[in-house]
Amino acid sequence: MVSAVLLAVSCDAFAFGQEDTNNDRITVEWANTPDGAAKQFRREWFQGDGMVRRKNLPIEYNP
Repeated sequence: MVSAVLLAVSCDAFAFGQEDTNNDRITVEWANTPDGAAKQFRREWFQGDGMVRRKNLPIEYNP
């Protein structure tokens, strides 16, 4: 089953151009839930031997 999740990200104001933002990124980790699992998050899904997927997303600021 494939599903989509809308994710909103914000940050506090900072002096753009005065800080190094070249390596800024957001890392999203996800794992498939066990069959029959409720739709409520459980931390142990990430602590077992199941596959955890990770995607690094570079941040492009719009000053």
